[in-house]
Amino acid sequence: MSPVGAGGPQVAAGSLLVACLVALASPVHLQGEVTEAPSPAVSVGPYFLSPGSRNITASVGQTAYLPCRVAQLDDHVQQVSWIRKRDLHVMSSGVVVFASDQRFQVVHPEKSENWTLQIRFAQVRDSGVYECQVNTEPKMSLAYHLAVVESRASLLGPEYVRAGSTLNLTCIVSPPAAPGLVYWYHNGVMLDYEGLVAILTQEGPEGTRSSLTIARAAPDHSGNYTC
Repeated sequence: MSPVGAGGPQVAAGSLLVACLVALASPVHLQGEVTEAPSPAVSVGPYFLSPGSRNITASVGQTAYLPCRVAQLDDHVQQVSWIRKRDLHVMSSGVVVFASDQRFQVVHPEKSENWTLQIRFAQVRDSGVYECQVNTEPKMSLAYHLAVVESRASLLGPEYVRAGSTLNLTCIVSPPAAPGLVYWYHNGVMLDYEGLVAILTQEGPEGTRSSLTIARAAPDHSGNYTC
């Protein structure tokens, strides 16, 4: 028998060491409120292009993106601004950011319609309503609801397996991570998705489920596994 050990914090029976490293590739959207803009069919001025849903969820430490798209903007006269609603702080005007916190940036590729508010290393305190505004008359605005939450992971699997048998471990991350962005480590070294190692990551109702399978486990596969 060769041990496949697990040190550190304990969760359910048969639990193993947990260290969650997940990255958000893309935001999760729901619905928000919108101040009516002129219909694109009849508008001769700026109007908002549909951003999809505007409830954004990000995990602590990840980058949050609030995508505001404005068509037919006359940038010689009109400016796109971001406002933090809880204290009415003007975060930006155009690409100029007024927040002293350098985690905040406005992403605007030249000549594009995108004015995305980017928040790096998002924290729970960043949660709240942010408003994308255009200084037309009357003013146009679009509200985004940002929720920054702490991801938690539980690692399930045996503490011991027989040499030559198959080792199966399962990592469940809640809230869900971006598909394919759960990383596995053995004794602090990232595992390659090749050879005897197989990793499958899927979305499920309980969160992101990532399964690690090592065929024909050997004594050098013993140690701490983290996801």
